[in-house]
Amino acid sequence: MPITMDVAVAAAEKYGVCVRPIVKEVEDPDAFELRYVAVPCGSTVESQCGPCAKKAKALRMAQCREGWHMADEPDFTPEEPNEDQVGLMTCRADLLASYRRAEVEGNGADLDELREAIREADADLKAAGVRGRLPSPDVSATRPPTRSTRRRQDAPNLPRRKVSKRTVGREYAGKYRPSMFTTLTLDSYGRVRDDGTPADFASYDYRRAARDAVHFASLVDRWWQNLRRVVGFDVQYFATVEPQRRATPHLHAAMRGSFSHEVIRQVTAATYHQVWWPNHDELVYLPGGELPVWDATAEGFVDPQTRRPLSTWEEAVADLTEPAHTVAFGRQVHSKGILGGSEEAGRHIGYLTKYLTKNVGEVIEANSDRQREHHDRLHAELQVTPCSERCAVWLLYGVQPRGARSVMTAGHCKNRAHRRTTLGLPGRRVLVSRKWSGKTLADHKADRRRFVAEALAAVGIVKPVTDTSRLVWHNVRPGDPNVPPRAHLLLHQIAERTRWQAEYDRAMAAAWGPPPGAAGPDVSATPEAA
Repeated sequence: MPITMDVAVAAAEKYGVCVRPIVKEVEDPDAFELRYVAVPCGSTVESQCGPCAKKAKALRMAQCREGWHMADEPDFTPEEPNEDQVGLMTCRADLLASYRRAEVEGNGADLDELREAIREADADLKAAGVRGRLPSPDVSATRPPTRSTRRRQDAPNLPRRKVSKRTVGREYAGKYRPSMFTTLTLDSYGRVRDDGTPADFASYDYRRAARDAVHFASLVDRWWQNLRRVVGFDVQYFATVEPQRRATPHLHAAMRGSFSHEVIRQVTAATYHQVWWPNHDELVYLPGGELPVWDATAEGFVDPQTRRPLSTWEEAVADLTEPAHTVAFGRQVHSKGILGGSEEAGRHIGYLTKYLTKNVGEVIEANSDRQREHHDRLHAELQVTPCSERCAVWLLYGVQPRGARSVMTAGHCKNRAHRRTTLGLPGRRVLVSRKWSGKTLADHKADRRRFVAEALAAVGIVKPVTDTSRLVWHNVRPGDPNVPPRAHLLLHQIAERTRWQAEYDRAMAAAWGPPPGAAGPDVSATPEAA
């Protein structure tokens, strides 16, 4: 017989209620009321919370559909600063001037207090709706080295045009405005079988595969930059990153506007990304052996035997003459023109978002011993591949990462790139340009909410709009005895959701008629025979 909690979870999934709600403590200072509210977890993985993942996927599909074949330029004219924002910026300027005076006077206590006040002022500016971030009051003593922007000799040249602010594509024959769908893959690291495993494990280049996966996001950013310079307008995109069967990332992208397939191939062949990091081909300290230790006196990591400080990040990158790694795309490039509103456009939107609700391990399952060995070898290489300038793996190569701290452990980094479940895939699975639809995800969610509210108002159901700005939200303390049980939260949400669904069905029936198969009123003039 099923357990009651399993039945409650099944009912919640049926009516789209979050099965892993987060309990928040809400304080209403005006009414002197304190209550507990269940907030959706917001997971995008279906195995963790199916209803939340399906909502997130539907929102992404709406975002992709609305911006792909947009005919009008989105309006990005910023609003004029209001008096509150100007006042906060003026206060921030006064704090910075006081900070500079305290620096000259050498007053350390005032510096700490002013630094905290400046941090609070920046938070207030962000809460007031100011976009962007002001520089830190602490001026760095060293500047990062400048690198040449000259292209490599072995890379083909690309034509370069001035990039206009236009984001929509051309219109053909007065009514057709096609857009593009493109797939980009990384280079080959060795011959692979049909199941994605290498034909020869010994000759497969796992080191290059791991580094290419770590720097894949930077390579994609460079590709967009080159494409915009070649076509001459601000190309907008909605892209998803997915793992191939060989456990390497590849990109599916919907792009607004159309251009020749040859241009896409030329840009792909000429795009590369150089990683100007210290050389990390040979390990200086082996995992499991003697590792660098933190020295409080030197305020950095030192060698465990000689006690000599390791090279700092600034020292390690100061005299670089060649990049540590260069990543480029492979020769396989797929591009296709898509007309807006066609059945093909809807099918490609579904293809773009097909795996958004799944973990990487659910997309590429290791069902055989060869697949498990392939994933283990790639994961072992990712364990010793630095993922950023602040990665603790740098200590294994005798280099202190940028911003080294005493809590770091050599070779242990918690970033997604080193996990067995991700195999180096970037953390962002969805890449959306800022001018894609002219809206954020919150705006798209508000549009859906507004549509439902208008449909309900059309049949006389008006939902009151409550002011939640006065409410104060708190995290629930561990072990709070007043927190309602999870089953009670789910049942309350199910009852509320079924009531909402009944109201929405009533509104849709009034607007479009009863759904197919529903029993309507008896309007026959001839009574049925008994």
